[in-house]
Amino acid sequence: MQKRKDAPLRSDAQRNRERILEVALAELTGSADAPLSAIAKKAGVGQGTFYRHFPNRESLVLEVYRYEVQQVCDTAAQLLETRAPDQALREWMDRLTQYAMAKAGLADAMRKATSGCGGLAAVGRGPLTSAVALLLEANEESGTIRPGVTPDDFMLAIAGLWQIDPHGEWQSRAGRLLDLVMDGLRAGAPGR
Repeated sequence: MQKRKDAPLRSDAQRNRERILEVALAELTGSADAPLSAIAKKAGVGQGTFYRHFPNRESLVLEVYRYEVQQVCDTAAQLLETRAPDQALREWMDRLTQYAMAKAGLADAMRKATSGCGGLAAVGRGPLTSAVALLLEANEESGTIRPGVTPDDFMLAIAGLWQIDPHGEWQSRAGRLLDLVMDGLRAGAPGR
């Protein structure tokens, strides 16, 4: 019997997969050339289990990236459940910044793994656009931001995040940038 590719993983298989991704994130952030065998060993899984989940370096690196993007995106709805829309948006922007700085550490691994495939940006674009749209819509409905801001507008406004050196004073620089973006989003808001 052939296993369906989109069938949900058993709970133990899902735990193995998540452990591999967590270890891979840490190892690949430290060294783009981290051996896959070392990642499997640190994750506590055998080579067979590892390669069933990730048949090659490219599939592992892309999944680490996809996993990290999804973690950030999932927080948008969670934040809206417990915070005012403008507070949720600003806190989500902080989480996105933390992700961006972690992603900078993975940049070399992603570049090596995806050279020639060009699909890296597409991996995260859909989930990020959905998360941003959710936050912007909640803010527009509550009157805390100017009307008509699109997810593309927002992503252009915060594009400076990817220019910040993750090895320098990124926290204060990112905070100032995001405060400026929030001030710009609030300018012209009906509720202000």
